[in-house]
Amino acid sequence: MNYNRTDRTLETDRLLLRLFKPADAEEVRDYCNNYKIYRSTLTLPYPYPLECAVSWMANHEQNFDLDRMYEFAITDRNTGKLHGAVGISNHQPYHNGEIAYWIGEAHWGQGYGTEAARAVIEFVFTEKNYHRVYARHFASNPASGKIMQKCGMSYEGTLKDHIYKNDSYEDLVYYGILNPVKENPET
Repeated sequence: MNYNRTDRTLETDRLLLRLFKPADAEEVRDYCNNYKIYRSTLTLPYPYPLECAVSWMANHEQNFDLDRMYEFAITDRNTGKLHGAVGISNHQPYHNGEIAYWIGEAHWGQGYGTEAARAVIEFVFTEKNYHRVYARHFASNPASGKIMQKCGMSYEGTLKDHIYKNDSYEDLVYYGILNPVKENPET
């Protein structure tokens, strides 16, 4: 992962993670107005109108500047094509944050979520000095848990019937990872 402080971008082998631009709003709406994505996310509304995309992106730059949250568009490094989003909160008093992501259905199964999540975890460990990163997923969405595992996160527990959504209860599965440098300062 290469971090460009000036542009606030992260570069990986295949991806460029950058701040969202107003021109992304229609594509975000098109990706997020998908029942399959809605049913596997905690707060995404459905249907997902353009206004949701615009309002969601409105504070990204300010949140980044104030170190509240870091939200990136996941794009193809060569073509600039938008694949999804990845973001992480910054709980400064606790030196941790929660990572979350979504990938447009057309791009599922290609490893973009894992590649982007790994880059963001490395970014917050090396650039923002986090001690810990955690994530959660619905038990009904094991693909999200696979991404967490591939990023080196460990299973930490399940909150049974924790969320009520779509007329049923969902288990919420938690994963976490500690900063390896902070965990082993002599290495």
